[in-house]
Amino acid sequence: MKLRAAAKIASMLMCLTGVSAGGQTAVDRIASGDRELKALNLSNALREFEAALAIQPDNHDALVKAAQAAVELGEFNANADQRAALYASAEQYARRALAANANSAEAHFELAQALGRNALAQSARDRIKFAREVRDQALEALKVDPQHSGALHVMGMWNAEVMRLNGFTRMLAKNFLGGKVFGEANWDDAQKYLERAVTADPDRIIHRLDLAGVYADRHDRARAIEQYEWIARAPSSAFNDPRYKDEAARKLNALR
Repeated sequence: MKLRAAAKIASMLMCLTGVSAGGQTAVDRIASGDRELKALNLSNALREFEAALAIQPDNHDALVKAAQAAVELGEFNANADQRAALYASAEQYARRALAANANSAEAHFELAQALGRNALAQSARDRIKFAREVRDQALEALKVDPQHSGALHVMGMWNAEVMRLNGFTRMLAKNFLGGKVFGEANWDDAQKYLERAVTADPDRIIHRLDLAGVYADRHDRARAIEQYEWIARAPSSAFNDPRYKDEAARKLNALR
């Protein structure tokens, strides 16, 4: 009993001091995760951020970065169960990051992103369940940082995805599911938010890919092609960029 009590006290002390049994600090593990992230080794990066959280469970930086890595790993995961688990982890990390810092634009954004990605994997009607909080969290991020490119992107896609729902589903959301906010969605805002995201972070391929999609939906073929051609020339700098470039190439061929 005394040994168990001593072990528990030691574990508590390690959490308080931010040092692991091996002598590494949470900051050390985050720095290691950052290196893996830069090398686009996201699985390793996520393990490092989670190791940091094992040392210091309320470390805001580690929570935000773990959420980011989990979302990116989930996006193109073909296994539905693994994808759902990654999105669920990302959501929980983001909620814990908000508990650690309620005014964090990054935490609000990561929660919006985790919920939004999960929503896109659901049926059209099930997306409605996620849509209100996705919008709310993105707007909270923009209150803190009006030029947050990720939150601007989320708001652009929120408008676009609502507009892409068929008329019956939108009517159902607005009139019967307490979703009057869905009536505010429009193509103009979808385009404006995504254009602002590109302005805020012009080198991010995903911003331009989704902006091109909105241009295509609005029958602005020339501007959609312009974005897809930019993506073809751009170097990959993020984990999922090769997938985004492949998607852009397919859509460019379809428009030509």
